[in-house]
Amino acid sequence: MLEELRITGLGVIDDTTLRLTTGMNAITGETGAGKTMVVTGLGLLFGGRADAGRVRADPGRAVVEGRLRLDGRLAASVQARITDAGGEVDDDGSVLLSRTVTIEGRSRAHVGGRSMPVAMLTEVGEQVVAVHGQSDQLRILRPAEQRAQLDRYAGPDHEKLLETYRQVYAQWRTVVDDLADRRRNARERTQEAELLKLGLDEITRVDPQPGEDEDLRTEVQRLEHAEGLRTAAALAGQALAGGVEETDEGLDATQLLGTAKRTLEAQASVDPALAELAGRIEEAATLVADVSSELSAYLSQLDADPARLETIYERRAALRALTRKYADDVEGVIAWADHARSRLALLDTSDEVLEELDKERVRLAAQVAELAGRVTAARVEAAGRFSEQVTVELAGLAMPHSRVEIAVLARTAGRDEPVIDELAVGPDGADEIEIRLIAHPGAPALPLQKGASGGELSRVMLAIEVVFAGAGGPPTLVFDEVDAGVGGQAAVEIGRRLARLARTHQVLVVTHLPQVAAFADRHLVVQKDTGGAITTSGVKIVEETDRARELARMLAGLPDSDLGIAHAEELLAVADREKRG
Repeated sequence: MLEELRITGLGVIDDTTLRLTTGMNAITGETGAGKTMVVTGLGLLFGGRADAGRVRADPGRAVVEGRLRLDGRLAASVQARITDAGGEVDDDGSVLLSRTVTIEGRSRAHVGGRSMPVAMLTEVGEQVVAVHGQSDQLRILRPAEQRAQLDRYAGPDHEKLLETYRQVYAQWRTVVDDLADRRRNARERTQEAELLKLGLDEITRVDPQPGEDEDLRTEVQRLEHAEGLRTAAALAGQALAGGVEETDEGLDATQLLGTAKRTLEAQASVDPALAELAGRIEEAATLVADVSSELSAYLSQLDADPARLETIYERRAALRALTRKYADDVEGVIAWADHARSRLALLDTSDEVLEELDKERVRLAAQVAELAGRVTAARVEAAGRFSEQVTVELAGLAMPHSRVEIAVLARTAGRDEPVIDELAVGPDGADEIEIRLIAHPGAPALPLQKGASGGELSRVMLAIEVVFAGAGGPPTLVFDEVDAGVGGQAAVEIGRRLARLARTHQVLVVTHLPQVAAFADRHLVVQKDTGGAITTSGVKIVEETDRARELARMLAGLPDSDLGIAHAEELLAVADREKRG
């Protein structure tokens, strides 16, 4: 749940903090006081689009901060995602989120004390918060959104089936597109394949090996400077151990080290420190002997072979010819050859390959059709249950004679889209989903956008959300004036439904209806201050008498009216009995 929300520098809000609770939180206030900025702040906090035009000129940036407590079924997955991204979750399961937007339009996000992409806020928000407002009423009218909502309602088994369908559909489309491209562009593919084969033949003849160019360069240097290398190795060997070329009667390093060791050992009984140094000299003598032996081996292998040198020159010339044509180095040439072999397999337009691809297309098409049928059947079953539950909710929202139908319709194929036995399949199945409203008995079933008024659409949307809440969904639900166009008994029923939602979810509702606000567990009022040079707004919690005064203002615009306050207190008492009942 969202425990706290602080907003600074956004619209009319200078600096205010909303302390929220579990259950239902109602946010009210005069028109223009800044209630919409609260919802805008929530949107920003969870990755919404930043509008620099809403940032106050002073201080020149808007900051929204929130404390989110992670508990319940989503806690482990959300905490793991935040931790993986580098953020920190407090020991009590809470995490700090923040979003900053400057007046120039720059935006920054922080999650768990770490700077993050704004997309991280969106990812968290999708799991923990669902915002419903007037724009969401437009969203629910889109067929794609209606299909997505029905799929979520159908449950996890259906979603797994749908994911399997999408994977097989993607494979089928890949094969269909590949087969069509091979047939359509056979000539171009053949020409490209011939060029690739010529290059592969040339590379195969040379047969370059990884690291070969560097090995050859080292060997050339050794052969070209063989005499100098021989002289250096011989002199070094003589200096170390003698015997390579006896040109000097002086002592070699081995003899000198032996003398030093014996001299120290003779005095080791007087001072033990000399014994330790004598041991180290012995280690040095062993190392010198090893180097001397390796120098002797190096000299025996060193050979200025003109024939070998010529062979290497020719080999390096062949490798340079390849690097001039295909890549900067031998490794690049080898990679080019590997890519060319893979590309040749894709360019093959032989009858055998086309026949195999066609068989694969037919096989996958059968799977797609079978899975699409199962998806359709699952949607039809879920649509029946969904329709019944939403209709029951509408009866409780003062629409007792209205019914909702979820129509599962055959999808229409798009332009140039392949079909399977006249079945127009798409990435999400072979269906279009349409939510229809029957406003009263005998009325035709019309799509929501044609059959519902503004107030009816608000109630249908709330009924849908109540049904969805029983099937899971985010733990925090935000409703931004979804009661617009509603009054009387319908307003009371909306308040009752929101209170029922609040038993299992945290609910935030921005409302202008006292019948709805009366059901809240916490009532917050956005108040405008016009006393200074600049208009600002803040939020405060109202309780008892202050709450009754606010409801009286909402009822009749008379917060100090004794009759209005009495009516408000009666409304609060009714709501309290309803909630306890």
